[in-house]
Amino acid sequence: MLTKIKKYRDNTWDFRDANTKQYTHCFHSYPAMMIPQVAGRILDEFGKNAKVLFDPYCGTGTSLVEANIRGINGIGTDINPLARLIAKVKTTVIPIKELDVYLKDFNDFLFSIKLGVKKVSPQIPNFKNIDYWFKKDTQLMLAIIKEYIDNIDDKNIQDFFKVAFSETVREVSLTRNSEFKLYRMSEKQIEKFNPDVISVMIRKLTRNRNGMADYISIKKNVSRTFIYGFNTVYEIPENILPFESIDIVITSPPYGDSRTTVAYGQFSRLSNQWLEFEETNEVDKRSMGGFKVKVSKSFGFKPLDHALEEIAMRDKKRVFDVISFYIDYEKSINNVSKVVKKGGIVAYVVGNRKVKGVQIPNDEITREFFERNGFKHIKTIIREIPNKRMPKKNSPTNISGLSDTTMNHEYIVILQKV
Repeated sequence: MLTKIKKYRDNTWDFRDANTKQYTHCFHSYPAMMIPQVAGRILDEFGKNAKVLFDPYCGTGTSLVEANIRGINGIGTDINPLARLIAKVKTTVIPIKELDVYLKDFNDFLFSIKLGVKKVSPQIPNFKNIDYWFKKDTQLMLAIIKEYIDNIDDKNIQDFFKVAFSETVREVSLTRNSEFKLYRMSEKQIEKFNPDVISVMIRKLTRNRNGMADYISIKKNVSRTFIYGFNTVYEIPENILPFESIDIVITSPPYGDSRTTVAYGQFSRLSNQWLEFEETNEVDKRSMGGFKVKVSKSFGFKPLDHALEEIAMRDKKRVFDVISFYIDYEKSINNVSKVVKKGGIVAYVVGNRKVKGVQIPNDEITREFFERNGFKHIKTIIREIPNKRMPKKNSPTNISGLSDTTMNHEYIVILQKV
């Protein structure tokens, strides 16, 4: 008797030619974003009767937007204040007529400054290394825009402007924008780099305005989304998510500790500083694996334990980063499991990374951790990553010039609570 294959490659999930920037998905770049087509298809296949979706590492809210489009309520949490801001704005309907009034006023404000009719003396922030990352003229223009945003009287519209401002900050900074970590341009590049801050800001606002209009045209009005900042490693507050209250979980969790995989905190730092978020320097420290243990550990799962043994043989210190991450990852899955209803669905979109040249099977680890919490595995779909913004190569030995592939495929791990 043949058993049904539960883990397989399916190129229909690659979505190579799909527009991943429809609706409010266009609002802001962010590292390692799950593409909306994946979240949408999971919902269409496994969430037809779902009323509430939970994303425990929601990032900028891809799954939440897709849920709202289908009339499903969304709950998301993320430790990065910038991600929470973007997710909130992407899922909050702002009537276009109201938005256009503020956009016109902003354009009039900028025009009056260009003509010298309006005089401003903005307060340039005094955060560490501002002169290292921004030219003086850029600082002045950003400060002018920030002062205008701070005086917007409607909170939802103010946040809408902040999202466009955040992406403007990164684009006009002296960072290499092709990188997700903070790397400064070369001196030659800096000499030639004179960004038009106003044009960049207006371009972002216009794009986002059109994305909002498209979102409003398709969103089911009954759906709502709530964004929180609690860390699922430590707790999921019962007053927010009671025991067995969630129909479906769709998420793309971190694939490893921020320091060595995707440094969300570094990517967001300049925006967080300009927006005056207090947790600016804490994002990577508070992420999974941010607090490093210094003792060996067995997880009782051979594929993971074997990978840890191999890494330890190659680097006795590096293995503790990996152990720390999976301690937190298991805690988070334990907590997430509690809020899923019996019969509820969990879909984790993960990548199988390499550390010191050793492949770590995140899909199998995710499956194992959920099965320990009373879930049964439905299937794992393997898709190629054609355009996800994350490192495809890293340095396994920290020797300059020597690199290795990290993640070229994603694994969509789907389980159901028994």
